[in-house]
Amino acid sequence: MGLFKFLKEKIAKKNVKETETYVSGMSKSRENFANKLDELSKRYKEVNQDYFEQLEEILIEADVGVSLTLRIIEEVIDESENSKIKDPKEINELVVDKMFVGYAEKGDIVNEIQFVNDGPTVLLVAGVNGVGKTTSIAKLAYRYLNKGKKVMLCAADTFRAGAVEQLTIWAERLKCPIVVGKPESDPASVAYEGAKQAKLQNIDLLIVDTAGRLQNKTNLMNELAKISRVISKEITDAPHEAFLVIDATTGQNGVLQAKQFLDCAKLTGIVITKMDGTSKGGIILAIRDELGIPVRFIGLGEKMDDLEEFDLDKYLYGLCLAK
Repeated sequence: MGLFKFLKEKIAKKNVKETETYVSGMSKSRENFANKLDELSKRYKEVNQDYFEQLEEILIEADVGVSLTLRIIEEVIDESENSKIKDPKEINELVVDKMFVGYAEKGDIVNEIQFVNDGPTVLLVAGVNGVGKTTSIAKLAYRYLNKGKKVMLCAADTFRAGAVEQLTIWAERLKCPIVVGKPESDPASVAYEGAKQAKLQNIDLLIVDTAGRLQNKTNLMNELAKISRVISKEITDAPHEAFLVIDATTGQNGVLQAKQFLDCAKLTGIVITKMDGTSKGGIILAIRDELGIPVRFIGLGEKMDDLEEFDLDKYLYGLCLAK
């Protein structure tokens, strides 16, 4: 049984509520991808060179990424020739299979934050202005508060106008403690105080809001390195996680942002926001292919619980298979 059919059967056995957020949140991407695949298959009785060229165009337009698209098309052509597959619908199923395998073969898929056994777990969160970083931090805090964890926020993005105020408002709404510094104070000093307070208050998860600018990569690299260094003086092996927040609607620019941040810090995961607002849902596959970093969480709506743990099955179902 191909992965395409296996995935359809697997999802069909799940409770509808388990998949409805992905189905509704990815409707724009599905319209741009799955519907185009379906329309393409209806125009051809058998696949030919023109078919594969149009298939390639659909994948690239969905932001799957040029290199991954070319590899998928090449693999599908080889397999179709070896197995003498001419049916357009079977070819499209092969494409979905390759998309699934391409993501999964990059390594273990661990999405939830991995908590340490002793002391606070420290998560650094970075991202450029406008990607939804502060809201994502609030949603992550909300998620783990609801799991019974003691969460503290730390406002170490001290140079972006309004960043501290926004995070403070979220902390008040969530009724969780927050550590802030003076305006334009050294981000590392704020992070250090956050680490101290997290230990004193027996916090389970310390979420540190960090740099959101890329204008000067050297300064960014130095800042993130300094933050990590001072935190580790208080909390052994910290930071334990480092997430980069990317706006799905920026498409390939998001991949470029991730590459630049990856040069400056050891990222353990990506948080994709505004997936419900884009028609180019293939960005997740492009990030995984080009950077090897897993998408850990995905934003599929405006509500606090619409930041979902990334699920490859549900994602591909929402992108390719749901009606």
